[in-house]
Amino acid sequence: MIKAYTIILCFLAQLVVSCNVNRTISPKNTSIEKSNSVTQKKTEQNIVFKKTNPLQAYVTRDITVGHYFKFMDSLANKNDSLVPYTLSEHTLVRANPWIMDTLANTDYYRQMARGSFVYDQRKMIVLKANDSLLIPDADAGQNLIRNIENTWIDVNIPEYKLRIYQDSLLLYTFPIRVGQHRKRYLAMGDRVTDLRTKTGKGKIVRLERNPNFYNPVTGKRFYVTKRDDKKTTIMPIIPWIETEINGIRNGQMIHPTTNPVSLGKAYSNGCIGVTEADAWIIYYHAPLNTPIQIRYDLTILDDNGEKQELEDIYGYQ
Repeated sequence: MIKAYTIILCFLAQLVVSCNVNRTISPKNTSIEKSNSVTQKKTEQNIVFKKTNPLQAYVTRDITVGHYFKFMDSLANKNDSLVPYTLSEHTLVRANPWIMDTLANTDYYRQMARGSFVYDQRKMIVLKANDSLLIPDADAGQNLIRNIENTWIDVNIPEYKLRIYQDSLLLYTFPIRVGQHRKRYLAMGDRVTDLRTKTGKGKIVRLERNPNFYNPVTGKRFYVTKRDDKKTTIMPIIPWIETEINGIRNGQMIHPTTNPVSLGKAYSNGCIGVTEADAWIIYYHAPLNTPIQIRYDLTILDDNGEKQELEDIYGYQ
């Protein structure tokens, strides 16, 4: 009888110990180990998920700009079924705003200011091994989605400013360049085109995360760019955002310029140009269907609340 009780006690002791041991999942182990309180999963040798409240995803190897979007898509797809809202790349980054800061710091001119010349931005590491990403719980995730749905973009052409609002709250103000005040033949459209940036109301209709680059005048593809400091680099991977204004998709994009000396000028072929750093921030506040208005207001209020009259760069008045 005593022997039987001893055996039972030993078995219970082993059971208690086994339930309190944390098991590390090898990066190459795709099995799922479950206990009553913890679920651990590994995907594509990149991340390990722990079912907590909220969830955390762990990066197990360095992720470069060139592999960044594939990684984020994988992260969103693998975790979407674990949360009661639509988990997207935009939701993830808005929940982890430090990622936007990291991406913004790949800006060529920010790197040069730190004494670092970057020829190929695609090779820069933006997520490091052992980084962790928060996956919002139900309340936080749904709140983020509401904030995203209430975000909109405002552009005032003669002011050379793009603003991002959440409802009536101003989140960001960015300097921009706009279209030139002239007409020009563009091979991309095979016609003479009015290069002035079009005004009106509309929405974001396309996000091009890894664009190909063509000279709109000649129609020829290019791969490198000459910077303001006369140095040459490979074109960076930074998303381009296409707008639809007044129901028309006329190829008017919001995109980074590799020559920020042109900001504050009527310089482009119709697109709205921003810095590389600002382009990342705008992208993560402008998912598909984000409302946008592009206006031409010459009378504005400055930071002191005083009226200012802007130059009529397009000769509308």
